[in-house]
Amino acid sequence: MPIIEVNHVTKEYRLGQLQSLKTTALNQWRRLTGQPVEERAPFKALDDVDFKVEQGEVLGIIGHNGAGKSTLLKLLANISKPSSGSIIVKGKMAPLIEVGAGLVGDLTGRENIYLNGAILGISKAEIQRKFDDIVAFAELEEFIDTPIKRYSSGMQVRLGFSIATSMESDILIVDEVLAVGDLAFQRKCFDRMEDLIKRQGKTVLIVSHNIRQLERLCGRVIMLDHGHTVADGDPTEVSNLFFDYSNKKIKSDASNASSGKSRTSDELTFKHMVFYDERGQSVDRIDFLSPFHIRVQFTINKPLERICFLIGAHTTDFVYLTANNNIQDARDFEPGEHSVELHFESMTLLPGVYSMRAWIGNPEGRESFYGENLFSFQVFSDDHLITRQQEMGLFYMKSRFEVDPLTAPPMTRCRD
Repeated sequence: MPIIEVNHVTKEYRLGQLQSLKTTALNQWRRLTGQPVEERAPFKALDDVDFKVEQGEVLGIIGHNGAGKSTLLKLLANISKPSSGSIIVKGKMAPLIEVGAGLVGDLTGRENIYLNGAILGISKAEIQRKFDDIVAFAELEEFIDTPIKRYSSGMQVRLGFSIATSMESDILIVDEVLAVGDLAFQRKCFDRMEDLIKRQGKTVLIVSHNIRQLERLCGRVIMLDHGHTVADGDPTEVSNLFFDYSNKKIKSDASNASSGKSRTSDELTFKHMVFYDERGQSVDRIDFLSPFHIRVQFTINKPLERICFLIGAHTTDFVYLTANNNIQDARDFEPGEHSVELHFESMTLLPGVYSMRAWIGNPEGRESFYGENLFSFQVFSDDHLITRQQEMGLFYMKSRFEVDPLTAPPMTRCRD
């Protein structure tokens, strides 16, 4: 029997600024006199969302910013009410939607633990029993009797998470709390969530932008897009659908954006960069491990001596990945249209979206052109085992495993 039922839920908001007193009075006059009044169209944060969650199920909710994820969790936590439809929740709920929001700055850490514990429904005796564990998990033993207003933001978040996850409940509603604190504390948060989910059998609804983390934790994932449910099912399938959608959007945004950096001179005019697949077709999507080549076209405006090229790839946030140059093959160029090609036997970048950069100049460092984000491309693969490696790195390195290899014969020692 479901512990949570979301029945055709829609949530609408009115967008725009509040009207002035003059505009409000004028609109009221128009209503009284039967004149039309301009109404702002409502915005649907959620639109006819419908699903059920069984006892002990761990459900992940993913989607881009503004998809409706946090709105849905707030409705489930009874922080907000749906515009239409109904939500039925059976059992005690612990909402971890805004960690640390209930902390009072003038109170000490100790006082905040007792206050927040009471707000979350934990008895004083239970708080006393768990007090040392709460403080130890938050790593605040030295500061527990210091007012919260003197805590750093990270210290406040650690305390809020520690208090909230100590509550005994049937259902956990979690919104991005696995991203709190530094990397070491994030690891502790993740381990605690795994304990609540896998060993205590809690029913959990969790939102996170760490999609592969959700894939590991959840038995089912729902993907929202502009308030609609676009996928609901196997975590790996839905996660890969989200990655495919995100990669296309990143690529489109990168292609429409101006170059992150560009330097040029009157000696040379850069025209464009083109990718070609193994069949010689111009492409912007390249199959993982397939051969490809890149052509850079440019115009030389006056004679140049000893010109060489560097062509490299970077992530969409400008982390340089690799670069190739022909510095040993610098040559002279006469004015006119020219091109250079770089051939690769295999695309070893893992699936994702990347961009290209290029440098043109002489071996001594005299620069005729430099540009980043010159061309954006997507590496793709139909193999989910490959796409799941995205969080582990950026490159594939060809290798071969040997399990329990036979001991090689000892090398013969040469005689003197």
